[in-house]
Amino acid sequence: MRELPSTLILYNLPNNPDKNWNVSASGKESREGIIDEINVITGGLDKSGTPYRKVGITRLSDVPAILASAREPVIWNLIEGLTGDPQDASFIPALCCSYGKIATGCDSPCLTLTLDKWRTKAVLREAGIPVPEGMIVPVGAAISRDELGKGPFIIKPSESDASEGIESGSVFQVYEPAMDKAVKVIHEQFNQPVLIEKYVGTRELNISVIQDGNNIKIMPIAEIDFSGFEPGRPRIVDYAAKWLKDTFEYKNTSRIIPALVSEEVAGKIRTIVLKTWQTLECQDFIRVDMRMDDNEQIYVLEVNANPDISPDAGFAAALAAGSITTEKFVRMVICNAMERLHLRQTENQKIMIDDINHGDFTVRYTILKDRDEIIRFTETTGYFRPDEIDIACEVLDDALVKGPEGHYQSFTAESEGKAIGWICFGPTPCTLGTYDIYWIVVAPSYQRKGIGFALMNHAEKIIRDHGGRLSVIETSGKCLYESTRDFYHKMGYSEQARVAEFYTDGDDKVIYTKQLIRS
Repeated sequence: MRELPSTLILYNLPNNPDKNWNVSASGKESREGIIDEINVITGGLDKSGTPYRKVGITRLSDVPAILASAREPVIWNLIEGLTGDPQDASFIPALCCSYGKIATGCDSPCLTLTLDKWRTKAVLREAGIPVPEGMIVPVGAAISRDELGKGPFIIKPSESDASEGIESGSVFQVYEPAMDKAVKVIHEQFNQPVLIEKYVGTRELNISVIQDGNNIKIMPIAEIDFSGFEPGRPRIVDYAAKWLKDTFEYKNTSRIIPALVSEEVAGKIRTIVLKTWQTLECQDFIRVDMRMDDNEQIYVLEVNANPDISPDAGFAAALAAGSITTEKFVRMVICNAMERLHLRQTENQKIMIDDINHGDFTVRYTILKDRDEIIRFTETTGYFRPDEIDIACEVLDDALVKGPEGHYQSFTAESEGKAIGWICFGPTPCTLGTYDIYWIVVAPSYQRKGIGFALMNHAEKIIRDHGGRLSVIETSGKCLYESTRDFYHKMGYSEQARVAEFYTDGDDKVIYTKQLIRS
């Protein structure tokens, strides 16, 4: 079974003390549910033996420093809400991309769109997907009776999820002044527009979707059981039904999986769900909430990108009904993410320097899949202290993030798909045509096979091609490094200076240079 890469679980701290947190006080339970989701992911990673870290944040500005120092290529995105603008959480995947990482789940354009219920429905309607009619009431505005149409209506925040801001009193059969009050309350509590939507259907369906490589798998259809609701009570999944376990609503909205619908209706539902996935360009996993009326007319109510995956949530129930274990789900999502990262890096490589084949091995630009192996063989050489390994990681990660446009130029010697050597170099600041060779390492089992010579020649050719005239290397004067210094001599480098006890007592810094003749 394929080994999974190390993963950073990035989540929003549930008990954010900031007074500007942009949800109502009643959203406390939904925010605290993030802990259950973390446990689902860590449980799946533990079963597969995958290393991971967990980092909680409160605001978008926390993210760059975390990503800049993170060694993990995969970021499991569990950010559901941050201090500030509601849309801030949507930018996490784009930030991960800018730092050379990959985020799980839907990307930033999809998250940005689906957080805005009004815009999402406009896009779906344009694609021919049935959605309820409605209107938007901007913050501070009042209901336009001319736009309202005929009831019944349901009133909800336009940019919130987890049923926040929705209660049984959110449904109105006809216009009445209480609707104006409900709109004002949402404006004040959430500071976002209000969606007034046609209240459609009597049956509510949830359809979970998961991506497995190139396959889009639609899980068994789930239906909310409202049979315990007395006549006249709105058949909706409001905040109480989702989060308040001691309430009537919570106790009387269990799921029926699979839903009791005909195969014809089930086929129609699956077709709409797949078209919704494609229209919104979703990835990894989503949940689509639908309503169906007595005439079996189906409406897409909401699209939940990166839905709640806690054990008692609808998505987890759908996975179980589809015979997909937690470990398998976590593996699918991470493998999808790594494939996207690989494709992105492959595209980037097309504009880079061509590979050079040396028979038994190839020298090419370093890509993300080389990272762990480079670090591993650098550690096993026995030459470097842990703090020096940390510096190697920082240099390598910077090169991977910024690519050929960055300061550090990183190349790998590869044999049979495995990294066996590494060189990293870059222009010396405040000079014209001087370059530093920062790192050159060959895996112990591949040393004395010409790999170091090939890496150095490759680096020098690139330096010359970019107008470089002088190559500089600094190394240790310890006996352990005698073979290294001999290697530099054989490559035509000469010792220019020695700084006594530079690194530590008894460890000099030796500086080598080589004049490069342009070909």
